[in-house]
This record gives sequence, structure tokens and C-alpha cells, in this order.
Amino acid sequence: MTDYTNLKLSIDGHTAIVTLNNPPAHTWTMESLPALKQLVTDLNANDEVYALIIHGDGEKFFSAGADLNNFADGDKGRAVSMAIAFGEAFEALSSYRGVSIAVINGYAMGGGLECALACDIRISEAHAQMALPETGVGLLPCAGGTQNLPMLVGEGWAKRMILCGERVDADTALRIGLVEEVTAKGEGLQAAQALAQKVAKQSPVAVSASKALIQAARDNPPAQNLIHEREAFVKLFDTQDQQEGVQAFLEKRKPSWQNK
Repeated sequence: MTDYTNLKLSIDGHTAIVTLNNPPAHTWTMESLPALKQLVTDLNANDEVYALIIHGDGEKFFSAGADLNNFADGDKGRAVSMAIAFGEAFEALSSYRGVSIAVINGYAMGGGLECALACDIRISEAHAQMALPETGVGLLPCAGGTQNLPMLVGEGWAKRMILCGERVDADTALRIGLVEEVTAKGEGLQAAQALAQKVAKQSPVAVSASKALIQAARDNPPAQNLIHEREAFVKLFDTQDQQEGVQAFLEKRKPSWQNK
């Protein structure tokens, strides 16, 4: 198995579990960000994996984001490199063909929260704290935070978190739509695995096509996307999964997906 810097990968059935492992706070580095991009690329090529779960090792941190020591000397060249690395890694995660689930099992700060924002679904454990505190140190979220956060929580709460540096707890995150579920401490991974099992019951080809359409709604007008929706529906008739899914339903049995 490929070695991914500061990331532990395990595969259980149709689910890949990625554990952030850069103690103590699981900060992202110039080595781990390309590693995440490569990991997602490898999973995209694995037809047996339908869902990806990402969580932090231990119970205190999901991820504290970038190590501010990288920016202490004001080196703009390093800033450019880090910004590009963050962008490429989290855009790859957002474009993952399957379903990505973030388990926020502790502090998710800055680039840590932006990693969770790049996922399809977020599950928070009850003790988690979330923030985008970059403006408090003269920076701004550059890994999708200013774009992904308002799509989930609306412009007002995005401005409270980014412009006012407001930190939110799990209950607030659930109320404003930042996360989709809150579990007790230590139970987030189990909840994510249960959700991944639901994903495995769906056609992975149909899931991938549907996800692309849902995310396209961020950029394209509905009239354009409605055309693409119908086109994608018809294209599914060229897949083995479409034939298998309908036949399995008619024969009252579980489908055997091929992801093709």
C-alpha cells in the first residue's frame, strides 16, 4: 500500500477510512497536502471503494489547519506554494467520485475545517469546536473557506465566523447547517460507517453522476443543469449498474454493483 505522509489509510469493504496523523494537532504540511491529493486520486481508481471517511487520530483534534510557523517570516513564495497545495488537495477531495464524510472529532480550525467543508457530509462529535480564525492573524481562509462555508450556512453566519472570528460548537454547527449530524464523543466514526453502509447500497455510478450534478448547482443556472440532469439519466443506461439495479428490484434481490 502506498505511504501517504501523515495520513493512515485503511479499507473496510467498500469504505476507505483516512486518519489524520500529525500529532499533536494534525496540522497540514507541504508533504501531507500532496499526499491527500494522491490518496484521493488512488481511491478514484479503485472501483471497490464507494465512500471515504476522514477523521483525526485521538479525541482532541480533527485538524488545527496550517502550522503558522510556515508564515512567520513573511515569505511570499512559501505562501504561494502553501496556498496552491491547500487548494489542489481540498479541490481533489471535493471532486472525489464517491461520497466523502468528515468526522469532526475535536478541534477543526482553519485549514482543518476547510478540509471538512470539502467533504460531502460532516458529522460532529459533541465536544468539537469549529472556526476559521485566519483574519485574527492577518490572513484569510484560502482553501475554499470563503466559498464553501456560505454555501452551507449562508452569508451571515459565514461572515460571523470569518470576519468576526466566531467559534461554533457542535450544537450551533448543527443548527446553522455546518454539520448534518452530532454524535456523542467517540461515536462519530461509527455513525460515519453506518452512513457509508447506506452509500454501499446505492449504485456507485449513479451516486457519482448525481454528486456531480448537485455540485454543479453551485456554479450553473438551473436551466442549464436540468438539461445535464436528463443527459446524465440517459447515459446511465449505458452502464452495467443500471441494468443490474432494475433487474435486482424486479427480481426482489439485492443488487450486485460493478461500479461500471
